Amino acid sequence: MIVAILGAGNGGASAAVELGQRGFKTRLWNRSAETLLPFQRAGGIKYTGVFGESIATPDLVTSNLAEAIEGVDIILICLPTLAHTRIADALAELGANTVPVVLNPGHTGGALEFVAAFNRHNISPPPTAEFSTLTYVARKPQPDTVWITAAAKHVWVAAMPGGDVAVTRAKDLYPVAETADNVIATGLANVNMVLHPPGAILAAAWVETRKGDFTFYVQGLPDGVGRIMAALDSERLAVAKAYGHKLPDLFTEMQSIGTIESDADSSAGLAFAIRGGEANSKIKAPDSLAHRYYREDFWYGIKPFLAFAGIAGVDTPVAGSLMKLAELLVGGTKTTEGRSASVMGIDGLNKDELLSLVAHD
Repeated sequence: MIVAILGAGNGGASAAVELGQRGFKTRLWNRSAETLLPFQRAGGIKYTGVFGESIATPDLVTSNLAEAIEGVDIILICLPTLAHTRIADALAELGANTVPVVLNPGHTGGALEFVAAFNRHNISPPPTAEFSTLTYVARKPQPDTVWITAAAKHVWVAAMPGGDVAVTRAKDLYPVAETADNVIATGLANVNMVLHPPGAILAAAWVETRKGDFTFYVQGLPDGVGRIMAALDSERLAVAKAYGHKLPDLFTEMQSIGTIESDADSSAGLAFAIRGGEANSKIKAPDSLAHRYYREDFWYGIKPFLAFAGIAGVDTPVAGSLMKLAELLVGGTKTTEGRSASVMGIDGLNKDELLSLVAHD
């Protein structure tokens, strides 16, 4: 199988490493040629962590999107969620609507946004699926190196109607994936939407003062932050229930992914369990308020979550308060930015109409 991996950041570089190891032919694309240059100079992607230490050599490394996707079997999008509309627009302009697409991850509402972008071009969207979370915990300590501290042991996947082939190919790439009922379920299983915002808000002074020089999931996660996280998680589960989904709580979800240890005791509290997870233990905090833990996990996590909650008629005061604080904290962010109901193509729908939009025959 030939896989076009779009995005050469933490997720895309990690995907090129793992999928290459497993015998898939990989092509690595990034819009910025400058991002790819260190890999090209090194002769591939240097890597360390759970997949060993060596160098991965994709079959193609390019900033030419048409070249990257020509003749491939699947397009795996490992870009920040802020780029989903932009990459959908670019693919639509190329007429690339037949090759299955998998968003790794979709976060909350990613597949809806991606399909809505194609619809705005009056082009039928490709078979489109999304993962609930990124399949890796990884960072790039150097421009030519990816440090992979964990690969997900479980992830949810679902497709927009007509996208079953995308789910099949997604599970070929990642056998740990389990099919969810629909993209509402995968969107509400977005771990980062609950995991990052409480700490990002409550550690903001430290972020600005220390420029990220502390561990986000250990030093930045005392028990009080964990209690707010648990309250936010309760709102997430309530919204999921309103749409007919019984989702695992955050502790159980992270334990299945592998970022909470399998022998962790839930009675000790959510924060304690997360602090004890090896995969995230050395991950540094955001170095500024422009970090993706703010711009992505609020505007592309909490914001679409609030849209889902509003359509379902579920009160979410914790999520709403966090979003308001983020708007004030980050500053300069227009209320129209981010993954709104309009961007997802669900503006004006009621709950039954939204469920009908994502339902499979």
